Amino acid sequence: MQKVTFGRTDLEITPIGFGAWAIGGTGWGGAWGPQDDDEAVGAIRRAVELGINWVDTAAVYGLGHSEKLVARALKDVPDYDRPYVFTKCSLVWDENGDISNVLKKDSVKRECEDSLRRLQADFVDLYQIHWPRPDEDIEEGWGALAELKEEGKVRHIGVSNFDVSQMERAEAIAPVETLQPPYNMLNREVEEEILPYCEEENIGVIVYSPMRSGLLTGKMTPERVQNLPSDDWRRSADDFQEPMLSENLGLVERLAEIGERHGRSPGEVAIAWTLRHPAVTAAIVGGRRPDQVDGTIGAAGFRLSEEEVEEIEAAIPGP
Repeated sequence: MQKVTFGRTDLEITPIGFGAWAIGGTGWGGAWGPQDDDEAVGAIRRAVELGINWVDTAAVYGLGHSEKLVARALKDVPDYDRPYVFTKCSLVWDENGDISNVLKKDSVKRECEDSLRRLQADFVDLYQIHWPRPDEDIEEGWGALAELKEEGKVRHIGVSNFDVSQMERAEAIAPVETLQPPYNMLNREVEEEILPYCEEENIGVIVYSPMRSGLLTGKMTPERVQNLPSDDWRRSADDFQEPMLSENLGLVERLAEIGERHGRSPGEVAIAWTLRHPAVTAAIVGGRRPDQVDGTIGAAGFRLSEEEVEEIEAAIPGP
């Protein structure tokens, strides 16, 4: 699989990576409902088998469960096939599972040690601040990441969900190597300022939710949305509710038509749409089963024509 240079880092990464949010499982604030952990491990292994060379997770996903599954999946992978592992800090939880935002230096460093233990690793390839909250502690948190890099606990440091002014504040302390923002056809806010800034500053961009959390895969229906597990966060998301749901599924029909011309799924078309942007290095693509990985891997080498991009633009629901 072709690889691309990841911004200011020395990493060469595949155009899509495995996203491990959904495999956090059930029983926490960002849950996707129950899952089979063996299938989740199999999904990661299938991604690696197909050539994907990076996995993105976070401490908070499943309150540590996702990181443990990543470690389990990669335990027997030989070094020459071992993917890069990216994880995140700043969301911490208490004994009741209540999550809060913390960017104090001691907390960030403690989080890193906990992640290394769960991942069974000596270092993390990319360590990211998950959310810029509290805003007044961004400098302290970023300074902690810079120290972790100097200590060799992490190879590279980046941010997630930051705006331009927040990245500039961090940049004054240490170079921002990467950004992880949300980006898909239904969420384009980063196109105005954030992506142009990253392109100009050579900040690597890995976008999350390129298929809008499953909505653009072609597998979502009104009936499936109604039957989502009670603790699946998507039940209350606006894009999954009427009248927006019907409009969004109309867009998916157009994605399916375009995909059929190339033997690609609607989800692969949606991922390719994000990769068309010159500032986007790669896309984070989640999966909980090996067959879901098989259904999206084709996006890595698929590119839309200008005419197809225009078709999609015409089909995207208005504000």
